[in-house]
Amino acid sequence: MDPVKENKPRIATVWLGGCSGCHMSFLDLDERLLELAARADIVASPIVDTKEVPEADITLVEGAVANVEHLEQIREIRAKTKILVAFGDCAVTGNVTALRNLFDVEDVLNRSYKETALPVIGVPAGNPIVPALLERVRPVHEVVPVDYFLQGCPPSADEICRFLFDLLDGKQEPAKPGRFG
Repeated sequence: MDPVKENKPRIATVWLGGCSGCHMSFLDLDERLLELAARADIVASPIVDTKEVPEADITLVEGAVANVEHLEQIREIRAKTKILVAFGDCAVTGNVTALRNLFDVEDVLNRSYKETALPVIGVPAGNPIVPALLERVRPVHEVVPVDYFLQGCPPSADEICRFLFDLLDGKQEPAKPGRFG
């Protein structure tokens, strides 16, 4: 194994309750992704087929905590990462995902997943494959400690790049856009 590669920081990105817009901005790094890959190993993301939460030096978490699966996942992520970043407005404030908080959770579940669901062959009526919804959608920092907030809906590729490279360069205060910066 290459000893230089073993010492590279490990970066993970995770998608909870959100639209994937932050990950689309991450992909908009374009050729800068090659620079990032030269400096760090991307050990988890929606484009990397990982089945378990890996150990990471930096984890960017997109989306709010909306169901029991998210709750379990974010707790495991926090335990396995050194620097946790709330990545985008859904992770930072709940944003659009938290609009669900205006309604009774059972009404949302019934309307969204039961009344309007199309039948799926082999799946019993009522869509039991949907994880149990939390009573309230929560931003990441309400569930686990967050080290940095990278605000935006979504943050731009330039902001993501500047932020990540600042972290990789060891800057204690990486460039952070928005009110939380």
